[in-house]
Amino acid sequence: MQNSSTPQPKTSPTEIIVNVSNENVSRRARVREHVNPLAKKYSVAIAPPVWTEVYANWSKPLSLDIGSARGRYILQMAQLKPDWNFLGLEIREPLVNRCNEVRDELDLKNLHYIFCNANVSLAGLLTKGSLHEVTIQFPDPWFKRRQQKRRAVQPELVATLAELLVSNADVFLQSDVLEVAEDMRQHFDANDNFINLAGAGNFADDSIFPEHIPTERESSVISQGLPVYRAYLKRR
Repeated sequence: MQNSSTPQPKTSPTEIIVNVSNENVSRRARVREHVNPLAKKYSVAIAPPVWTEVYANWSKPLSLDIGSARGRYILQMAQLKPDWNFLGLEIREPLVNRCNEVRDELDLKNLHYIFCNANVSLAGLLTKGSLHEVTIQFPDPWFKRRQQKRRAVQPELVATLAELLVSNADVFLQSDVLEVAEDMRQHFDANDNFINLAGAGNFADDSIFPEHIPTERESSVISQGLPVYRAYLKRR
């Protein structure tokens, strides 16, 4: 794959995006902060849409953001990289509805959000080799041991991504919770289809992890002087 990485030049947000703010994206989207993905209502896989009807040009490389939340990250990326398609999966339906409204307001034809449980639906949403990049950023931590099976990154999800990603595709992981970041990294390190560019068992430092548009959570954490733990991997 040719230069698939997310890194972008440092560009002022006003140069790449208009009419996007927390207030804009969250308007009419009241949601619970955390949703139990193991609840019965999230246990049924959704049917895939007709992708050629979703995107203006389905042949563009596809970047997937798992747990897209209020969707601002890929909303910006879709404008920065019009030669790519962007897909966000989010388990909180009101957020998805509002994100797609904002997408339509900005008339972005390379961006789409889907309400689903990624661990249940992802395998049936896309075909083998149709995915060119994946980002999983600041997922719900689920601190209690008995709740950790609710975390987004599980061995089964990693195996599904290995099937869907093309060779040399990028995987970007981030969390401000060390335990969660280690858990995500370990699941990917344990799958032979992925190579950790910092070496197995290591996080990516600034010399490895590409420049990128920060998420809202990332900006907040960094502004408080707190660490963000990152992993940068490639699909073999």
